[in-house]
Amino acid sequence: MKTDTLFYRIFLDFPEAFFELVGLPITETANYQFTSREVKQLSFRLDGLFYPQPEDPDKPFYLVEVQFQPDNDLYYRIFAELGLFLRQYQPLCPWYVVIIYPNRSVERRVNSHFEDFLNLSRVKIIYLDEVESESNSLGLGLLRIIIESEELAIKQAKLLVNQVKQQLTDETIKQNFLDLLQLIIVYKLPTKSREEIEAMFELKDFRQTRFYQDVKAEGKIEGKIEGKAEGKIEGKIEGEINLILRLLKRKFTQIN
Repeated sequence: MKTDTLFYRIFLDFPEAFFELVGLPITETANYQFTSREVKQLSFRLDGLFYPQPEDPDKPFYLVEVQFQPDNDLYYRIFAELGLFLRQYQPLCPWYVVIIYPNRSVERRVNSHFEDFLNLSRVKIIYLDEVESESNSLGLGLLRIIIESEELAIKQAKLLVNQVKQQLTDETIKQNFLDLLQLIIVYKLPTKSREEIEAMFELKDFRQTRFYQDVKAEGKIEGKIEGKAEGKIEGKIEGEINLILRLLKRKFTQIN
């Protein structure tokens, strides 16, 4: 599974994690929808957008980019896409760009073209390994597991399972969080079988999670997610970004 797909899934189901990450109150979650937008002229899509609700037009929108591999063209692409998006849609709300790296070594600043842009208060660069979170932060705890070693990820995931059972009283929210956590665990432990993961974290059958059922309903489970659920992860899951985008479009009303 591509790492950016995993982040977008987290931001879709647990958007509080994003607002914690950028240092904003989690109450902001109610004012935004996480969506994607196509820029029609060149047929490309902005995969990660936190866009304010129609009743809050003065709030900024956030263009989110998750980058876990070195890419010399990243800043060229981000600011080109931002400019085209602004030109096509001409939104009234201000913009912010949030770029998420696992650590500083992945970032590539190949020349001085974008230094002034990157120093703007509207551009926030986050290195996950430098993010300090409070011990009771569920959202940041979820994101940090992605970058940890297998041993530490297992330890932190077990702590999160106990923490979420104690802190969350709404059963739907609790189960959604545990579904996300199990998805991350599958991503982090590709050599473990489904039964081992379920026993290790006392989680329910992965085949019964909402993620699995959503994907199955979309007709993409055969030969791809099925193998992942059974612990037979060989190669990458092709087309999963498109799947997540379809789920995004189904869950959220598209911005006019």
